[in-house]
Amino acid sequence: MLDHRVEAPVIRDRVPVYSQTFPRTARSAGPSRRAASTVLTAWALPDLVDDARLILDELVANAADHAQGTSIRVTITRTARGRVRLAVIDMDRKRPVLRTVTANDEGGRGLRLVDELSDRWGVDPLPWGKRVWAELSVTP
Repeated sequence: MLDHRVEAPVIRDRVPVYSQTFPRTARSAGPSRRAASTVLTAWALPDLVDDARLILDELVANAADHAQGTSIRVTITRTARGRVRLAVIDMDRKRPVLRTVTANDEGGRGLRLVDELSDRWGVDPLPWGKRVWAELSVTP
């Protein structure tokens, strides 16, 4: 059985950060969603919880389906720019593609959902993989 306790957020460079490694499986979406709920509630940002949970669900599912390696890293960062950045880091350099889908397609809508729910999203290449991230605005 996997241990999915939510690790406490830490402060790096005056920016609150939550980070945890999960197995690269679709089952890691559940603990990632719970982590988003816990962390954003602790940061007094309950209005972001629903969108953050859906975004992480899609990013984790994409990594589980398309990446390599046995683990992924999920991070939630409250940036200095008044945003929350949700990210999934995996060990595959292949960039995700925002696809055009038709009504008959059974998949391929994950990044469309991320695009719709987030203020912006992107991919940071890493020497051994990539970080796929999405940002949500923190309303004052």
